[in-house]
Amino acid sequence: MKKIFIVLLVTFAFAKTYSQGPPLTADKPIMLGGGSFIAKTLTEIRVSEDGTATRVPLMLHYLPTSNTLVAVHLPYVTYDYDDFRGSTLGDINIVGKYQFYRKDGTGKTFRMVAKTLQTLPTGEALDIEGISTGKYSGYYGVVAGYESLKYGISNEAGYSWMPDGSLDKLVYKLGFGLPLLKPTYPVNQLNLYFEYSSEWFLERDQFELLYAQGIQYARKQWTWEAGVQVPLSQNVPEAVERKYSIYLGTRFIL
Repeated sequence: MKKIFIVLLVTFAFAKTYSQGPPLTADKPIMLGGGSFIAKTLTEIRVSEDGTATRVPLMLHYLPTSNTLVAVHLPYVTYDYDDFRGSTLGDINIVGKYQFYRKDGTGKTFRMVAKTLQTLPTGEALDIEGISTGKYSGYYGVVAGYESLKYGISNEAGYSWMPDGSLDKLVYKLGFGLPLLKPTYPVNQLNLYFEYSSEWFLERDQFELLYAQGIQYARKQWTWEAGVQVPLSQNVPEAVERKYSIYLGTRFIL
């Protein structure tokens, strides 16, 4: 009986630990239980050659079941460039996810999720991709991830379609998570994230490869995270070349 209790305790702690994602700039297919609600924000301060744009979203996630998720992201955007500056409501995102594959083992799991992100043209036409374009786009992708008590790996591949613009793109993301503390319940976890993001803008014949280094601390229902993203390779106009982005976030699970 004692051995069974220990196994159940470790399993429950593991479930709570890996459910603290997703990482900063990537995504992963691990979901919480049905009926869960998450309120979070992840501010991005993006510094480019000709100015700075900041996106501060209020992100509300709800899981109707343990394998489905719906969310809305309401962003407030400020920008300060050489020729224009101001603040505005950014492009609102509607997110949907469905977990269609799951294989669990002892202290490990592999899962796959179908994902869509619909960007509504609520922001100004600033042509700042991912922040405020003022144009509709639809993203469709698949996220696959493996997690154990020692590490996590996530992959995401997808396509974003902008029918009235020129920002159609292929996306591939690769992320690694490294927990630094042993699994406990209540959750008390410190994670490091190493994330790569590549985007091919087909109509503009442009390409970006970005790397993000992040750290995350989770305590009970709260999580705090911070990270820095830098370009490894860019084939974009010089005026919009990224120098770096800073990410700061908080989330709370109800």
